[in-house]
Amino acid sequence: MKNSVKPKKNLGQHFLTDMQIAFDIAATVDACRSIPVLEVGPGTGVLTQFLLQKERPLQVVELDQESVLYLKANFPDLHGKIIEGDFLKLDLAQVFNGSPFVLTGNYPYNISSQIFFKMLDNKDLIPCCTGMVQREVARRITARPGNKDYGILTVFIQLWYDTEYLFTVNENVFNPPPKVKSAVIRLSRNQRNSLDCNYDLFKKIVKGTFAQRRKMLRNSIKSIFGTDFELPPAATWLEKRPEQLSIQDFIDLTIELERK
Repeated sequence: MKNSVKPKKNLGQHFLTDMQIAFDIAATVDACRSIPVLEVGPGTGVLTQFLLQKERPLQVVELDQESVLYLKANFPDLHGKIIEGDFLKLDLAQVFNGSPFVLTGNYPYNISSQIFFKMLDNKDLIPCCTGMVQREVARRITARPGNKDYGILTVFIQLWYDTEYLFTVNENVFNPPPKVKSAVIRLSRNQRNSLDCNYDLFKKIVKGTFAQRRKMLRNSIKSIFGTDFELPPAATWLEKRPEQLSIQDFIDLTIELERK
């Protein structure tokens, strides 16, 4: 099977060449059995070939026309299963007629964070998400409070998903080799279905405090709500920085500030 597809820098393409790693990534979807799978950016089908062996509904979404033509020519089992277009513009409720699915892929590095924010917008459709991203992004997604990698992306994803850092992937198994290491992660929907606080206010507080992550919360909260905002004098969080707060701490903080 001759690969005539050239990786495109503007699409963040780094084609995986190691079949064992591709097999291992495909195996990550098995934790969420029996539901369909949507692969983002199949490229030349290195991961796709193993997903096709799962005997469950599969669709792939690919923006690169050269890759689409290659997939059609080399993977007859994909007939009718290739969505030609931009994942970020896709109506995910239409992909499997509203049924939940596993999201997976060797995600394009330049849009990986956007992919996860789209996942969050469709969290009720996506009980499980797996795949490969830059190691730096994987560390941010799976970080725990007190870690320097803990930030906005961490909080928003861990609000709705349990996160696992599965394994690291070296640069030399890609064409072209990226300048950074990669990692494979798995996200599984947790039991939270709603928040006990105003979600818009929660987002404002998380984004606002992490935008000033070196400041203590007594100062960053005043920056968000104005210098005249009266802080609760006995609050335990006043002397903390945002990366020291757990997800529940942010919810409790939002409830406390919402009352004011």
